[in-house]
Amino acid sequence: MVKSTIAANRGEFSRLTLFLALSRTPHGLLDLCTPLLAALLWLGRLPSPRVTLLGVVGAFAGYTAVYALNDIVDYKTDRQKVLQAGGDREVSYLDAALVRHPLALGLLTLPEAIAWAGGWALVSLVAAYLLNPVCALILLAGCLLETVYCLLLRVSQLRTLVSGVVKTLGALAAVYAVDPAPDRFFLLLLFLWLFLWEIGGQNVPADWHDIEEDAALGARTVPVHYGTRGASVIVLASLSLSLAVGGWFMWRQVAISLHPILLLAALATGAYLLLLPAWRLFVSRNRDDASALFNKASYYPLSQLLIITLGLIH
Repeated sequence: MVKSTIAANRGEFSRLTLFLALSRTPHGLLDLCTPLLAALLWLGRLPSPRVTLLGVVGAFAGYTAVYALNDIVDYKTDRQKVLQAGGDREVSYLDAALVRHPLALGLLTLPEAIAWAGGWALVSLVAAYLLNPVCALILLAGCLLETVYCLLLRVSQLRTLVSGVVKTLGALAAVYAVDPAPDRFFLLLLFLWLFLWEIGGQNVPADWHDIEEDAALGARTVPVHYGTRGASVIVLASLSLSLAVGGWFMWRQVAISLHPILLLAALATGAYLLLLPAWRLFVSRNRDDASALFNKASYYPLSQLLIITLGLIH
């Protein structure tokens, strides 16, 4: 069954599509909004064309490399999950918008995946260094922490904290790209806002999606270790705190003076994309609701970027 599914997939997808799937590019494009948002919030205006171009190229390359690195380090584990699930595990999940884990499915070879990730990492490193050497150090730290995160799968459920840190690094690098000496309190609030969003809206729901396979493999994830009830509490608490920190952050700490209507729009959008699906998951503890939360929460940075852009225009 698995071999027939893999053979069918091999003929269905182009080579480029498989490489983009390895890097979860649809999700990566949404993540690209986060560093853009952080830069705008600190500067209060668009950066120079040079910084914008280098920043977009570097951020895209960085997300492309790090997502691919995740699948490379997790190759053996993902392969076991594929074999357990019969090769067809996805229904409506953003990270499977193209094909999930093409490396584990045998649609790409390990040398191809390493070359793809390494090439994009080099592009990102050069762009980051040209912006600010600190950005290059942040990129290297992100790659190292992503590797540590993957290796902790069977060690500790606290690896979710590592994921939270990794997801904030792109935004922190963006601030250093536009200002070599930003305010540390601003960075702290930015970190907390995105850290809590990542844990409650991305990492825990993503692990919930794989809860059956992870339990069978002896993995130590939040849903496996604390159960669905404990995980749902962590999700709801994290996203409630993230929304509260983000609302106060955009009201008091950013360079853009948001109209009260736009600030309310930011809070309302966050409630719709984060709190409502988190509450549904808290009530149902259903795998499909975990996937729905992950999908909706992935659009949160984009929604905030659009609102901040409106604030710049007005």
